[in-house]
Amino acid sequence: MNNTLKAGLWMLAAIGSFTSMAVAGRAVSGDLDTFEIMLFRSVTGIILVLLVAGFSGNLGQITRNRFGLHLVRNLCHFTGQNLWFFAIATIPLAQVFALEFTTPIWVILLSPLVLRDKLTPIGLLSAFIGFLGVLIVTRPDTATLSPGLIAAAICAIFFALTAIFTRKLTMTEPITAIMFYLTISQAVFGLLCAGYDGDITLPSGAGIPLVIVIGFTGLFAHFCLTTALSLAPPSIVMPFDFIRLPTIAIVGMILYGEPLELLVFVGAVLIFGANYLNINYGTRTVDCDQK
Repeated sequence: MNNTLKAGLWMLAAIGSFTSMAVAGRAVSGDLDTFEIMLFRSVTGIILVLLVAGFSGNLGQITRNRFGLHLVRNLCHFTGQNLWFFAIATIPLAQVFALEFTTPIWVILLSPLVLRDKLTPIGLLSAFIGFLGVLIVTRPDTATLSPGLIAAAICAIFFALTAIFTRKLTMTEPITAIMFYLTISQAVFGLLCAGYDGDITLPSGAGIPLVIVIGFTGLFAHFCLTTALSLAPPSIVMPFDFIRLPTIAIVGMILYGEPLELLVFVGAVLIFGANYLNINYGTRTVDCDQK
């Protein structure tokens, strides 16, 4: 089996994991608020990270190096993930996933500010095309604009910041340390936000398996994505991610009776095209400039 096929299979596993997390998150949202979901998801994540690190002998990689950057990165992720859980409970799943695809566009725009990366003409064109896609998906007016749509759009910005700070961390920190501080920080943030009023709702008997699913699929999805990118370049791997949209749209239609809106797919195609343009040609431009 060649690496491209292996990468495609890992991406299919990632898509299945992201979809499962969205369905489980919506199912448990009736009993738990977003902070409580993040708290219990993170507790599951801590257990999984420590078990994997222990069995692989990587516990020693967890140090206090770059703790401040870990904290900033995980605060961005916590904010984005809470907005995402709020969005999947209030608007059609296809809209959430379509707007989430704008994360790479925001990475293009924000990287020069944080990482001092060069903003290329291809990057600017990609951002413009992606913005047009967002307008088509959201169709902003007083009749259609909702808190859920706003949350889905803003969560992509915080996911982009998370990706940027993750890139900075990976220059010096091992993945074990990054994942450990991710789960620990999310648990602490979730505990503070969920328990500020002294009232934390525990998951019901039926909700416990859902929380475990959320915790496991969240970690496994990112592991699958990282593995796929280690086997093939982004220009090959990332187009597979677009399968997430029709997948979640069909799941939303079957489970929740959500309509399949043509404009959501049209906007998502533009967003995906903008991402692919930057991945396939923007990187080439930077490489040529550096030679």
